[in-house]
Amino acid sequence: MSRLHHVVVGAGAIGGAVAALLHESGARVTLVARGAHLEALRARGLSLAVGDDVRRVAVPVVGGPGEVAWDADAVVHLAVKSHQSADALDALLAQAPATTPLVCLQNGVSNERAALRRMPAVHGVCVMMPASHLRPGEVVLHSLGRPGLLDVGRCPTGSDEVDHAVVAAYRAAGFDSVVREDVMAWKHRKLLLNLGNGVDATCADSPAAEELVRRVRAEGEVVLAAAGVDVVTEVADRERRGDLLRPLARRDEAGSSTWQSLARGAGSSEVDHLNGEIVLLGRLHGVSTPANALVQEVTAAAARTRAAPGTLDAAGLLARLPASP
Repeated sequence: MSRLHHVVVGAGAIGGAVAALLHESGARVTLVARGAHLEALRARGLSLAVGDDVRRVAVPVVGGPGEVAWDADAVVHLAVKSHQSADALDALLAQAPATTPLVCLQNGVSNERAALRRMPAVHGVCVMMPASHLRPGEVVLHSLGRPGLLDVGRCPTGSDEVDHAVVAAYRAAGFDSVVREDVMAWKHRKLLLNLGNGVDATCADSPAAEELVRRVRAEGEVVLAAAGVDVVTEVADRERRGDLLRPLARRDEAGSSTWQSLARGAGSSEVDHLNGEIVLLGRLHGVSTPANALVQEVTAAAARTRAAPGTLDAAGLLARLPASP
């Protein structure tokens, strides 16, 4: 492929940081943002903090796909939350050729399926990247090692020249990135980890919160096995991460992506595509998932009512569940 044009749709913690680092590496980048964040980026550029080191990055930014200069070298990096993907795809396909490669730079495993209904060239990224976005115009990277691990593959399986070109671009920007023939198996392992996001977002730290996280992940393991879904092992996931993301800085300032949604008062979260994915598969395959259903319910309610993070008692939630198996 010739020199890629990286169109990053979604300028939050992941999309904003990826766009900024690609831009700093000399890549051609257009970042699509919205609202107060867009206004701040246009006025001052992106404030990118790596630990306590803060710099301004003048990444090119537009307010929507209609302002992008589309060409044959464009690759879209979709970096919105999963519950925002449908609207983002609608806006994207109103402007970009449907044959444009789409790279799902997202948590969850439902985005690729949704995109494949409408676009033929869909790629997944297993995102391991401690980052936060809490204020307009600002993104913080918490890893003082590599900024993130971004493993890329064709969906549903395999790889092609787009995967190799995107991996090369990510590496040039400082990320640790490899091509994965089985990227969705890696994304399903990441999904199991993300099942704890709702607990992190809604509950105060406690042994009960740790037990609730254990329960939702245990249900997830059972459901994915019942559904016959390929998942890489915990050992493989730990070996992949190693110490590449360490040391961490300022990690106590922000929690999971779901925690950040509550902290910003976003009014919604991606919980239906995290715990809700397990609930859906459980219902399809006859497996009970009470812990995931409860976490989905209370997290959605907390987002809808704009509750502050950490306001629920995990012990009270555990009391609403059947005895642990």
